[in-house]
Amino acid sequence: MLGIDTNVLVRFLVRDDPEQFERARRLIKREVGGGETVLISLLVLLETEWVLRSRYGVTKTETVAALSALLDTVELQFEDEPSVEKAVFTWKDSAAEFADCLISARHRALGCRATATFDARARKLSGVVAV
Repeated sequence: MLGIDTNVLVRFLVRDDPEQFERARRLIKREVGGGETVLISLLVLLETEWVLRSRYGVTKTETVAALSALLDTVELQFEDEPSVEKAVFTWKDSAAEFADCLISARHRALGCRATATFDARARKLSGVVAV
């Protein structure tokens, strides 16, 4: 299994540097072609959403579409994919941040009855309570 860093995933998605995009594409193709798994960790996913939003000005709708497409790609594996799917599904119709949606989904997967927060927007999510 090979984990990829945020910069590899961002270059693969944004394609703003043709050489680095091609290197990322070839790396993924080579690993998958060799029967290896290419892993996107939760940390990389969170950082990728932040970079797309803050550095590249990618809209929420575009990011949801990109993450959904990645989830549909059999070549890539996500750490705790069910929580990622739940977070993306919840986030698309929520005022909460993606990170809050993922934290809530991950906590549920870990058996937590709720996630406690001070964040007013996050408290609107199912399973999130005010402190």
